[in-house]
Formats: sequence, structure tokens, C-alpha cells
Amino acid sequence: MQISSRFTIAVHMIICIEAFKDTHKVTSEFIASSVNVNPVVIRRLLQQLKKAGIVEVKRGSGGADIARPLDEITLLDVYNAVESVDNGVLFHFHENPNQLCPVGRNIHAIMDSRLQEIQTAMEEKMRAMTLSEIMEDANRLLEL
Repeated sequence: MQISSRFTIAVHMIICIEAFKDTHKVTSEFIASSVNVNPVVIRRLLQQLKKAGIVEVKRGSGGADIARPLDEITLLDVYNAVESVDNGVLFHFHENPNQLCPVGRNIHAIMDSRLQEIQTAMEEKMRAMTLSEIMEDANRLLEL
């Protein structure tokens, strides 16, 4: 299992928007040059972040801005905005374990609660980390 790069790209985008908001017009092309992806990828993610109330996007080449204070945006907010998780369930179980096999018949009883516990722990950790903390780290490392 691997979370797609959409999540880390979205965090990169938010840090880029915040870092350059006072010195550059932060357009999808500008962000794409930092992330090193096609601007279409950035525009798609910007729309998802906008829908979640994380960014504001001005029409045309107006650029993007953060919609609310970074200390009110968690990593879980970003993750939920851009990752497509079926029905809120991170782990996808294979559909038809063999019911004639004792392992297959009981695998859900063995694993379901453990997988939920792992997902809950991940979400709690992500909920505890704000973008302001991430930006503080970025500011220490950025040479702007």
C-alpha cells in the first residue's frame, strides 16, 4: 500500500504559495515549476484544495492564496482533500477470501480491527500536525 504523491504535492503547493505570496504571482505554472510536474496536475489539485476550503484561486492568471490561517489547516485536512479513499477506508481488503479455508474464513476477524487501529492512529497523528508547523520547518530551510 502506498499513498499517492497527490498528498505530498499538495503540501508542497501550500508551502510554495505561502513562501512566495509576497514576492510572486503564484500561478499553477509557477507552482508546477517548483514541484516539477505539469501545470494540469497543479490545477487539478488546486481545485480539490479549493473545494475543501484550503486555498483560493483567482480566475485567469490571478494566482492562488491560502484561504485560512495555516494553524487551522492540518495534514489530515490536506490528505482528505486530495486523496481518494473509498468510503473513508484506507486499507482495501481482497474481496473473496476462500471460505473453505480456516484462514480465509477468519481473515477479516483477524485483521479488520487492527487495520482500523492503524488508520485511526495515522489520522490522529495527521490531525495533530498543522501547516503552520510545516511552514516553520520550511522557513528554517528555505533560502529566500
